[in-house]
Amino acid sequence: MTVESALKPFRILAYIVGTMLLVLSTCIVLRYGFGIEQPSKIVSPIHGFLYMLYLVATMNLGMKARWSWQYIVGVMLAGTVPFLSFVFERKVTRRVETELAVAPAVG
Repeated sequence: MTVESALKPFRILAYIVGTMLLVLSTCIVLRYGFGIEQPSKIVSPIHGFLYMLYLVATMNLGMKARWSWQYIVGVMLAGTVPFLSFVFERKVTRRVETELAVAPAVG
């Protein structure tokens, strides 16, 4: 698997996890602000599973792109803050595309 092919699953999961985190935040407000518990009981495990997939996709992309461990962990943590995964998805995509454009062609 190349860096290019590792970027696509990362991007998809960054958007999904970001969206699910916003949904989960809404569920948390419903649970603790209004006593409505059922939505968070459904959304929490789904978000947790998707976040684990995001971590794997981030690790895969980071290893292929030869990022530092600090950068990989930073990108992983971006999936825990509402809206930040969207920002980091753009930042990571630009970084990978720039690195690919600068890298010498192999072949």
